[in-house]
Order: sequence, then structure tokens, then C-alpha cells
Amino acid sequence: MILTSHDKLADTGKKTGFWLEEFAAPYYVLLDAGAEITLASPAGGQPPLDPMSDVPDAQTKATGRFKKDKAAQSALGNTTKLAEIEADGFDAIFFPGGHGPLWDLAENADSQRMIETFVAEDRPLAAVCHAPAIFKHTKGADGKPLVSGRRLTGFTNTEEEAVGLTKTVPFLVEDMLKANGGLYEKGPDWRSYVVVDGKLITGQNPASSEVAAKELLKLL
Repeated sequence: MILTSHDKLADTGKKTGFWLEEFAAPYYVLLDAGAEITLASPAGGQPPLDPMSDVPDAQTKATGRFKKDKAAQSALGNTTKLAEIEADGFDAIFFPGGHGPLWDLAENADSQRMIETFVAEDRPLAAVCHAPAIFKHTKGADGKPLVSGRRLTGFTNTEEEAVGLTKTVPFLVEDMLKANGGLYEKGPDWRSYVVVDGKLITGQNPASSEVAAKELLKLL
């Protein structure tokens, strides 16, 4: 699982990071199935938590479990530096969202290398909510954008508008995926919506995290 290290919401003075539910829900789906999970981030160490994902209204069964789970908290506090991760050691990748990936994972060469390797070798890869930002610069073997002609989803323009950050974010996930030739799909705002295209799994929003992880598990 690869998380963001970015904690600044542009120049607003507010904090961002990863979205708690989008980490916790897939973490426990995979852990409970017996998966061995390595956590990584560009900077290593403790990834920043988006404070908005820690408010009472954003809590779920999985986030509640995480807050009582010392082992999971310790693992999250000691993520491996992404540059030290070799793709060959892993069967699948899951990218949780939050606004942070729009700034760092979207531009990160190590992330790009991992994604391109996994897709080229037809290994499962999942990204939810803002995490499909990772496909901004990724290319396929043909030199075209990696998502060109692929069915996928991600945080919608209307969901970004609803949280009031359309003019704050560096780009809109929906617009970028379409611009890169992706066959973008979406369901109703804030409802679970997951697209599976071969070994590529994308989820629209936080509510899609658990289903996306279950789809990833099927491919394993």
C-alpha cells in the first residue's frame, strides 16, 4: 500500500494528506485475508493524515478498529521510503486517496516506475478517490498515457465542487483521466462505485475503498 507524504492544501494554510477510511478499509480487507502488507510513502515514516478524515462523521467500522490497533498504528508510523521498494517483491499495489496524492504521488518518479511495471506485467493495481492522480504522467509500452482506452473512475468534479476545493487542487482527477484518454465512468456522488478493467481497479470516493480492496483480493 502506497500512501502520500504531502500535507499542505496548496497555499490555504490548511492541512491535507491521506484519507483514513481509504487506508483502514482496504488494510483490514487484505490483512484479514492473510495478505502480508508493506506500507510505503515517498518520504517514509509517518504519512500525514487528512484532518477532515478524522472527524466523527467520517468514521467507519474500519477506522474505529484502526484506532484501537497498536500494531497497525506502528506499521503506519514507519512506512518504507518508496524509492527503496522493488516492484518484484509484491503481488499487488493499493493506493489510498486523500488530496495529498494530487501533489506528490502524481509527480513521483518512483510511483510512476512501480505503476508502469505492474501494468506492463499484468499485476493487480488499485487506486481510490484522489489516488488515480497517480496516472497523470504514467505511460504504456506504446508511449501513450497508461489509462488511454481503459475503463476507470476517480473522484468526480461534482464531489470536488461539493467539498469546495475545485480552485485549490492542482488538477481535477476526472478531467485529467479523460484528458489522458481514459474511459471515465462514475456513479452517484459519495456512493460506492468501483470499476475493474483487467487487473486495474479504481474506486470513485471513500465509500468505494472496501469494495475496491475486495476486487483486488479476487485477483490475488
